[in-house]
Amino acid sequence: MRGGWTGHEPVETTDSFIPFLTEHGYDVRVEETTAVYADADYLAGVDVVVQTNTMNTIDGDELRGLIAAVGNGTGLAGWHGGIADSYRNSSDYLQLIGGQFATHPAKAAPGELQGDATDNFVRHTIDIVPEKADHPIVAGISDFELTTEQYWVLSDDYNDVLATTTHPARDFDPWHRPVTCPAVWTRLWGEGRIFVSTPGHNLAVVDDPNVRTIIERGILWASR
Repeated sequence: MRGGWTGHEPVETTDSFIPFLTEHGYDVRVEETTAVYADADYLAGVDVVVQTNTMNTIDGDELRGLIAAVGNGTGLAGWHGGIADSYRNSSDYLQLIGGQFATHPAKAAPGELQGDATDNFVRHTIDIVPEKADHPIVAGISDFELTTEQYWVLSDDYNDVLATTTHPARDFDPWHRPVTCPAVWTRLWGEGRIFVSTPGHNLAVVDDPNVRTIIERGILWASR
């Protein structure tokens, strides 16, 4: 289910995973709106929803349908703003996902910025949580670096956090100490499984071998 802000390349990124899903035996249906979430009979037969839908809205019936489907065993997986910044109008969605995008700090002080999207592309590390290093989603993956948006997310401790990222406290930042946020996590909801990767700004980031491996494994892990 894809849509929302086109800067996250929802069509290009989701298209890039369709061959992987087909190879693993899935029949893939592509939806461009959230209306499908209100179709309870259809969702009852869906193994996993892959969602990339940034800064959009969702109707009450659609959200209730999605939450019910996950509770009944349909998996939910996604990356970046397509899952962690989807429906700002809904606190129930925030509770379901377990994390909400708050910001992506700029790479320099305000007077030193260029005024384009690259202002938010910072070099940062995705740190695999040592205690989770054998989890099937991150097994065999070491800490790795990316130059892209570094998500600061608001979250709760019901998440099973597999990887984190730490925002430094620079001279021009208003916060006073480094802040560590979840970067990859899973969440159990009723009979369903949820997977979130905050790396995945666009196709170039999704194509990073570590990011793609984590997302592919996350989709499989979340599937019914």
